[in-house]
Amino acid sequence: MAYIDQKQKAVIAANLKPILKQYGMKGTLKINHHTSITLTLQSGPIDFGTNYSDVNVYWIHDHYEGVAKEFLLAAYAAMLTAGWYDRSDASVDYFDTAYYVSIRIGKWDKNYVCTGQKVVDLETA
Repeated sequence: MAYIDQKQKAVIAANLKPILKQYGMKGTLKINHHTSITLTLQSGPIDFGTNYSDVNVYWIHDHYEGVAKEFLLAAYAAMLTAGWYDRSDASVDYFDTAYYVSIRIGKWDKNYVCTGQKVVDLETA
C-alpha cells in the first residue's frame, strides 16, 4: 500500500534542492493523502511550452527535449530516492508501490512563469 510521510519528503527535498538550484527553478513539494508526492514547478528559465500542465512521468522521453527533458528526468529521479519501489502487476490487478510521484508545471490558479533567463551548464561553466 502506498504511503509517504514527512521524513521521506525531507529526503526527497534534500535531493531535489541542488537540482532545482542548478537549473534555476523554483518549486514546491506536497504530500497528497499520504500516498503521493507532487513537485509543482512555479517559475524558472526552462520553457516547457505551457504555463500549466501535469507531466506524465512515464512519457518524459517522448514529450520533452533538450534542457526541459534533462531537468524533468533529474527531478523525477530525485523524487524516487526515499525508499521508492514498485512491485505492481497490472495483469493480475495487484498494485504495490512505496508512493506515487507526480510533477506539475504551474497550478490551476497560478501559472508557471518562464523567466527566460539563460540556463547555465555547470560542467561547461
